[in-house]
Amino acid sequence: MKEINIRDVKENPVKLISDGWGLLTAGKESGWNTMTISWGAIGELWGRDVAICFVRPQRYTKEFMDSEDYFTLCFFGEEYKKALQICGTKSGRVIDKAAETGLSPVFSDNTTYFEQAKLVLICKKVACQDMNPAGFIDPSIKDEYKKGDYHTTYVGEIIKVLEK
Repeated sequence: MKEINIRDVKENPVKLISDGWGLLTAGKESGWNTMTISWGAIGELWGRDVAICFVRPQRYTKEFMDSEDYFTLCFFGEEYKKALQICGTKSGRVIDKAAETGLSPVFSDNTTYFEQAKLVLICKKVACQDMNPAGFIDPSIKDEYKKGDYHTTYVGEIIKVLEK
C-alpha cells in the first residue's frame, strides 16, 4: 500500500460508503473489533480533513470507539461483499471476524486495518456526541430508531490514507 493525500482519492466517497460499504475498526492487537458501515461522511470540519461515522449503542465496536483514540475506515472491492456482510450481521463478541471472513488484520498507527482493503483511512478521534432526536427536523428520521437506539456520532481527523 502507498500513502496518498485524501484529496487524491479517485473514488466518490458517497459511493464508497453507501454503495460499497466499508469496515469501521477500532482497537489494537490486544483487542479490537470491526463492523460494516453504509452510513458516514468524508469532508472538512474545523479546518481538518475528517471522516464521520455513526455507531449504535449495542454494537461491540462502540466499546472500542469509546476507549481508543484512533479508528480506521477500510474499503474493499466487490469480491469482499460477503465478508462485509458477515462483519455487519455477526457480533465480535461471539465470533472471530478475521477467522470467519479470512480478512487479515494489520496492527499499525495505534489501530487496526485490513490487508485486503483497497483504501484505508486512519483517523484520530477528535469529537463524539450522542444523537439527540430533538434535533431531527424531518420526523421520518425517527423511523430509523424504533428501538430508541440512537447512534453516537464520531468525528475523526484523517491522519493517513493508504491505497493499493
